[in-house]
Amino acid sequence: MSKSTNSDSQPVLKNFKPYKPKKGEEYMNEKQQGHFKKILLDWREQLMQEVDRTVHHMQDDAANYPDPADRATQEEEFSLELRTRDRERKLIKKIDSTIESLAQNDYGFCESCGIDIGIRRLEARPTADKCIDCKTLDEIKEKQLGS
Repeated sequence: MSKSTNSDSQPVLKNFKPYKPKKGEEYMNEKQQGHFKKILLDWREQLMQEVDRTVHHMQDDAANYPDPADRATQEEEFSLELRTRDRERKLIKKIDSTIESLAQNDYGFCESCGIDIGIRRLEARPTADKCIDCKTLDEIKEKQLGS
């Protein structure tokens, strides 16, 4: 399963086949857990490859340009790349935490109310730890406090 990322560092899965639960199938059974573990591990691997690519890019392209404008452009480019990698580093930690919750059979259930998060929501956002209702309430509260 090959992937690329969008600007929010969420996985964009190519040739992705959504999980099709069978009638009466128990939620978060072994097969479903395997489906999500593969998604999470593949996503983590992709992010790690991006980190390696950035390191090599910065080593290969590090030049001491005599022109201050060229130097500034390169420094800004490197700064942007490093900020992106820092966000991805935090995302890798979240993926690791999600994989751990999968191992403890806590994955797929809302941390606020305990109900099923849902297969489709988890496929869209594999690191989701809240159901759509609880997440919506959190965002409303955040918006009210921020205004």
